[in-house]
Amino acid sequence: MLAVFAIVATGLVSLTEINTRDQIIKNERQALLAALNELVDTSRYDNDILEDKLSLPALAELHTKSPTYIYLARKENTPIAAVFTSIAPNGYNGKIKLLVGIYFDGSLAGVRVIQHKETPGLGDKIDLKKTDWILGFNGLSLQSPNDSRWQVKKDGGDFDQFTGATITPRAVVSAVKNALVYFDQHRDELFEETE
Repeated sequence: MLAVFAIVATGLVSLTEINTRDQIIKNERQALLAALNELVDTSRYDNDILEDKLSLPALAELHTKSPTYIYLARKENTPIAAVFTSIAPNGYNGKIKLLVGIYFDGSLAGVRVIQHKETPGLGDKIDLKKTDWILGFNGLSLQSPNDSRWQVKKDGGDFDQFTGATITPRAVVSAVKNALVYFDQHRDELFEETE
Protein backbone atom coordinates (compact mmCIF):
# COMPACT_ATOMS: atom_id res chain seq x y z
CA MET A 1 0.00 0.00 0.00
CA LEU A 2 2.85 2.36 0.90
CA ALA A 3 4.60 1.61 -2.41
CA VAL A 4 1.41 2.37 -4.37
CA PHE A 5 1.01 5.68 -2.48
CA ALA A 6 4.66 6.60 -3.21
CA ILE A 7 4.25 5.81 -6.92
CA VAL A 8 1.01 7.81 -7.18
CA ALA A 9 2.50 10.77 -5.27
CA THR A 10 5.65 10.76 -7.43
CA GLY A 11 3.52 10.60 -10.56
CA LEU A 12 1.40 13.56 -9.41
CA VAL A 13 4.48 15.64 -8.59
CA SER A 14 6.01 14.83 -11.99
CA LEU A 15 2.76 15.62 -13.80
CA THR A 16 2.43 18.94 -11.96
CA GLU A 17 6.01 19.88 -12.83
CA ILE A 18 5.48 19.05 -16.51
CA ASN A 19 2.21 21.02 -16.64
CA THR A 20 3.64 24.11 -14.93
CA ARG A 21 7.11 24.21 -16.56
CA ASP A 22 6.08 26.56 -19.39
CA GLN A 23 4.24 28.91 -17.01
CA ILE A 24 7.26 29.03 -14.69
CA ILE A 25 9.55 29.93 -17.61
CA LYS A 26 7.09 32.60 -18.75
CA ASN A 27 6.87 34.07 -15.23
CA GLU A 28 10.66 34.10 -14.89
CA ARG A 29 10.96 35.97 -18.24
CA GLN A 30 8.36 38.53 -17.14
CA ALA A 31 10.14 39.06 -13.80
CA LEU A 32 13.49 39.53 -15.57
CA LEU A 33 11.96 41.96 -18.09
CA ALA A 34 10.40 43.97 -15.25
CA ALA A 35 13.78 44.14 -13.50
CA LEU A 36 15.53 45.24 -16.71
CA ASN A 37 12.87 47.89 -17.31
CA GLU A 38 13.39 49.28 -13.81
CA LEU A 39 16.94 50.07 -14.85
CA VAL A 40 16.42 51.08 -18.48
CA ASP A 41 12.99 52.53 -19.24
CA THR A 42 11.21 51.05 -22.24
CA SER A 43 10.98 54.48 -23.87
CA ARG A 44 14.77 54.49 -24.24
CA TYR A 45 15.07 51.33 -26.37
CA ASP A 46 13.16 49.58 -29.17
CA ASN A 47 14.81 46.16 -29.42
CA ASP A 48 13.84 42.93 -27.67
CA ILE A 49 16.19 43.31 -24.72
CA LEU A 50 15.59 39.74 -23.55
CA GLU A 51 16.75 38.35 -26.88
CA ASP A 52 19.52 40.88 -27.61
CA LYS A 53 21.98 39.43 -25.15
CA LEU A 54 25.47 38.09 -24.93
CA SER A 55 26.47 35.06 -22.91
CA LEU A 56 29.94 35.46 -21.47
CA PRO A 57 31.89 32.93 -19.45
CA ALA A 58 32.36 33.50 -15.71
CA LEU A 59 33.95 36.92 -15.28
CA ALA A 60 36.57 37.29 -12.56
CA GLU A 61 36.19 41.09 -12.70
CA LEU A 62 32.53 40.76 -11.71
CA HIS A 63 33.09 37.77 -9.39
CA THR A 64 30.63 35.62 -11.31
CA LYS A 65 31.17 31.87 -11.13
CA SER A 66 28.86 30.89 -13.98
CA PRO A 67 28.16 32.28 -17.45
CA THR A 68 26.88 35.85 -17.36
CA TYR A 69 24.20 37.26 -19.62
CA ILE A 70 24.57 40.86 -20.70
CA TYR A 71 21.32 42.35 -21.96
CA LEU A 72 21.78 45.07 -24.56
CA ALA A 73 19.36 47.94 -25.04
CA ARG A 74 19.37 49.66 -28.44
CA LYS A 75 17.26 52.29 -30.14
CA GLU A 76 17.21 52.14 -33.94
CA ASN A 77 20.27 49.88 -33.63
CA THR A 78 22.19 52.55 -31.69
CA PRO A 79 23.69 51.32 -28.39
CA ILE A 80 21.80 52.65 -25.36
CA ALA A 81 22.73 50.52 -22.35
CA ALA A 82 23.94 47.17 -21.07
CA VAL A 83 22.49 45.40 -18.05
CA PHE A 84 24.35 42.56 -16.39
CA THR A 85 24.92 40.67 -13.19
CA SER A 86 27.70 41.50 -10.80
CA ILE A 87 28.53 39.84 -7.50
CA ALA A 88 29.71 41.53 -4.31
CA PRO A 89 31.55 38.50 -2.91
CA ASN A 90 32.29 40.01 0.49
CA GLY A 91 28.94 40.98 1.98
CA TYR A 92 28.60 40.50 5.72
CA ASN A 93 26.64 37.26 5.32
CA GLY A 94 27.96 36.16 1.95
CA LYS A 95 27.56 37.07 -1.70
CA ILE A 96 25.30 39.89 -2.83
CA LYS A 97 23.98 39.49 -6.38
CA LEU A 98 23.39 42.74 -8.25
CA LEU A 99 21.80 43.75 -11.52
CA VAL A 100 23.77 46.71 -12.91
CA GLY A 101 22.56 48.88 -15.79
CA ILE A 102 25.08 51.13 -17.51
CA TYR A 103 24.30 53.58 -20.29
CA PHE A 104 26.58 53.62 -23.32
CA ASP A 105 28.15 56.88 -22.09
CA GLY A 106 29.37 55.05 -18.97
CA SER A 107 26.84 56.45 -16.49
CA LEU A 108 24.80 54.17 -14.28
CA ALA A 109 21.22 53.58 -15.35
CA GLY A 110 20.72 51.97 -11.96
CA VAL A 111 21.57 49.13 -9.62
CA ARG A 112 19.28 46.58 -7.99
CA VAL A 113 20.02 43.90 -5.44
CA ILE A 114 18.49 40.68 -6.70
CA GLN A 115 19.77 38.30 -4.04
CA HIS A 116 21.39 38.64 -0.61
CA LYS A 117 21.52 37.14 2.86
CA GLU A 118 22.31 40.30 4.79
CA THR A 119 21.06 40.84 8.34
CA PRO A 120 17.44 42.05 8.49
CA GLY A 121 17.22 45.58 9.81
CA LEU A 122 20.91 46.29 9.17
CA GLY A 123 22.53 45.11 5.95
CA ASP A 124 19.25 44.52 4.15
CA LYS A 125 18.94 48.29 3.66
CA ILE A 126 20.64 47.72 0.30
CA ASP A 127 17.32 46.31 -0.90
CA LEU A 128 15.02 48.87 -2.56
CA LYS A 129 12.09 47.32 -0.68
CA LYS A 130 13.70 48.49 2.58
CA THR A 131 15.28 51.88 1.72
CA ASP A 132 16.15 53.96 -1.33
CA TRP A 133 19.91 53.80 -0.62
CA ILE A 134 20.56 51.82 -3.82
CA LEU A 135 19.07 54.67 -5.91
CA GLY A 136 22.08 56.80 -4.94
CA PHE A 137 24.06 55.13 -7.72
CA ASN A 138 21.77 56.42 -10.49
CA GLY A 139 23.64 58.67 -12.91
CA LEU A 140 27.09 58.13 -11.38
CA SER A 141 30.11 57.07 -13.44
CA LEU A 142 33.81 56.34 -13.03
CA GLN A 143 34.48 60.07 -13.31
CA SER A 144 31.71 61.18 -10.95
CA PRO A 145 32.72 60.67 -8.24
CA ASN A 146 36.41 60.31 -9.01
CA ASP A 147 38.21 57.04 -8.38
CA SER A 148 39.27 57.72 -4.79
CA ARG A 149 35.71 58.63 -3.77
CA TRP A 150 34.21 55.23 -4.75
CA GLN A 151 34.14 54.16 -1.11
CA VAL A 152 31.85 54.51 1.89
CA LYS A 153 32.23 57.70 3.90
CA LYS A 154 33.91 55.82 6.75
CA ASP A 155 36.73 55.01 4.29
CA GLY A 156 36.91 58.57 2.93
CA GLY A 157 34.47 58.14 0.06
CA ASP A 158 31.11 59.58 -0.99
CA PHE A 159 28.73 56.73 -0.12
CA ASP A 160 26.70 56.46 3.05
CA GLN A 161 27.08 53.37 5.17
CA PHE A 162 24.48 52.05 7.60
CA THR A 163 24.84 52.34 11.35
CA GLY A 164 26.22 49.00 12.47
CA ALA A 165 26.57 47.68 8.92
CA THR A 166 29.51 49.16 7.05
CA ILE A 167 30.61 45.88 5.45
CA THR A 168 27.49 45.50 3.32
CA PRO A 169 27.51 48.94 1.63
CA ARG A 170 31.28 48.72 1.24
CA ALA A 171 30.83 45.46 -0.69
CA VAL A 172 28.08 46.89 -2.91
CA VAL A 173 30.03 50.08 -3.71
CA SER A 174 33.05 48.00 -4.69
CA ALA A 175 30.98 45.67 -6.89
CA VAL A 176 29.29 48.58 -8.68
CA LYS A 177 32.65 50.23 -9.31
CA ASN A 178 34.00 46.92 -10.67
CA ALA A 179 31.04 46.73 -13.04
CA LEU A 180 31.73 50.27 -14.28
CA VAL A 181 35.42 49.44 -14.83
CA TYR A 182 34.51 46.25 -16.73
CA PHE A 183 32.03 48.14 -18.91
CA ASP A 184 34.53 50.93 -19.58
CA GLN A 185 37.15 48.40 -20.71
CA HIS A 186 34.77 46.30 -22.85
CA ARG A 187 32.08 48.72 -24.08
CA ASP A 188 33.06 48.51 -27.74
CA GLU A 189 33.27 44.70 -27.69
CA LEU A 190 29.82 44.42 -26.13
CA PHE A 191 28.20 46.58 -28.81
CA GLU A 192 30.49 45.73 -31.75
CA GLU A 193 27.58 44.53 -33.90
CA THR A 194 26.33 48.11 -34.26
CA GLU A 195 29.60 49.90 -34.86
